[in-house]
Amino acid sequence: MALLEIRNLNFTYSGKEEPALKDISLSVESGDFVLLCGESGCGKTTLLKLLKPELRPAGRCEGEILFLDTPTDKLDARTSVTEIGYVMQNPENQTVTDKVWHELAFGLESLGESTPVIRRKVAEICGFFGIGDWYHKKTSELSGGQKQLLALASVMVMNPRVLILDEPTAQLDPIAAASFLASLRKINEELGITVIIAEHRLEEVFPMANRVLLMDRAKVCLYDTPRRVGALLSGGTVPHKLAVGMPAAVRLFAALGESGESPLTVREGKQYIATHFYDTEKRCELPEKPAEEREVAIGIAGGYFRYERETPDVLSGLDLEIYKNEILCILGANGAGKTTLLRVLSGVRRLYKGKYRLWGKKIKEYNTNTLYRGNIACLPQNPQNLFVKNTVYDDLLEVTKLFGIPKGEREEKIGRLADRLGITPLFGAHPYDLSGGEQQKAALLKLLLMDPKILLLDEPTKGLDPASKVTFAAILADLKKEGKTIVLVTHDVEFAAEYADRCAMFFDGQIVSVADRVDFFSENRYYTTAAARMTRPMFENAVTVEMAVKLCLENGRRP
Repeated sequence: MALLEIRNLNFTYSGKEEPALKDISLSVESGDFVLLCGESGCGKTTLLKLLKPELRPAGRCEGEILFLDTPTDKLDARTSVTEIGYVMQNPENQTVTDKVWHELAFGLESLGESTPVIRRKVAEICGFFGIGDWYHKKTSELSGGQKQLLALASVMVMNPRVLILDEPTAQLDPIAAASFLASLRKINEELGITVIIAEHRLEEVFPMANRVLLMDRAKVCLYDTPRRVGALLSGGTVPHKLAVGMPAAVRLFAALGESGESPLTVREGKQYIATHFYDTEKRCELPEKPAEEREVAIGIAGGYFRYERETPDVLSGLDLEIYKNEILCILGANGAGKTTLLRVLSGVRRLYKGKYRLWGKKIKEYNTNTLYRGNIACLPQNPQNLFVKNTVYDDLLEVTKLFGIPKGEREEKIGRLADRLGITPLFGAHPYDLSGGEQQKAALLKLLLMDPKILLLDEPTKGLDPASKVTFAAILADLKKEGKTIVLVTHDVEFAAEYADRCAMFFDGQIVSVADRVDFFSENRYYTTAAARMTRPMFENAVTVEMAVKLCLENGRRP
């Protein structure tokens, strides 16, 4: 008997004509680790919410969803709450109390468990996840990674049989994401709990799964083992945009013209390269960049910032120069202060000490009008903060009015940019009804309509599927050609290594290192790409799959 059985499932949201899910049929066995992937808006979140009765969206549902042979809509409340666990993408939306210990105990208290039982179960879960050190902390004091781990622990204390997660690593830095996924592996392998996870960042989670469910346009495209799905996508047997998001080892294997079972992990990819290729030419040579005097768009010297007089400095002795017409990616751990830095760069927050110059002028010489009309635009970490109207189109139209775009040009400009981002079909939807990736695209379009000289983007690839990231990168390249300056705060190491001009590491209130993207990731061991880890020590500075493939071909195959 399957743990979960889905039979001929169709779902259409209230007020919509196009189904969000079409004829979904599949089964999930007890102990499975199922990875759910696909383009933004293909129906992943809808499917996950339908598996959890308390989160079922309003709309017309046909077909059956069975949990241990019982329709989920007929499960008693206690079974549904305890045995089907759900972890959301944003832990802020799942945190209900102000203290860690109370958050862990909240669900058990709601079920009427006795105090001794609650204490025992909370103590046990703290030991399992290693979170005892912050047991007495306020939930507001936790980093992003800690909040997500707390959300997971708060669900696991209820002892579920299946754990459902919707893009849980989207807001985590690489090290925090790896730690979180390690906890999931432990839950699945040591406790035998079934895991169903939707993810866009596939490098680490893809090899962990024993089944991969690929969705496309509201339907099931593939449901098979990771090696089989990887081979079908990367080899082109099943054409799909998600092929560009496969793990580095899978993409390298396919790019070298191999067939059969591909390596999945960094370790397997490293063994494959060492076994099949020489390492005579160890370094990927890059064209030298001509030395030139570059105009500084933003310059900060000796910058200090804190939120309250009595609180510690978030920025401490910050020195940073951002050049005109470059793409700069700023990386660092959750809670380090990167978002605060972006707020200071945008002028929303002001340094209490130090110098900030924008285009050579002191920041205080700009008023609100001159600063934000044609100079700076900022995409916040939560794109919902930018939406003010009831439909996407009305929101976009409002921007064109505010920024004085002539009436006859508004529709053409909105349509051209929307087609490029692929969101024209979303014009009639409420912004809050969009998926996370769709909201990112709509918010970015609002910023592009403002035509700023400097774009400040906080986690812009969060929620974007791999194909959308390629489209987004092409837009950034076009903006750079137009002379725009682009600053990204990001946890997406692979994106930064592929598309940035320079990368900066933020730590301890400062930018501790700035370098060309290749130099930056070549010298890092932890904040680096899968391709870099996979090719060391055979090759040097191969930070992308394309660079690794180039070196393999130049060195030649072993007999």
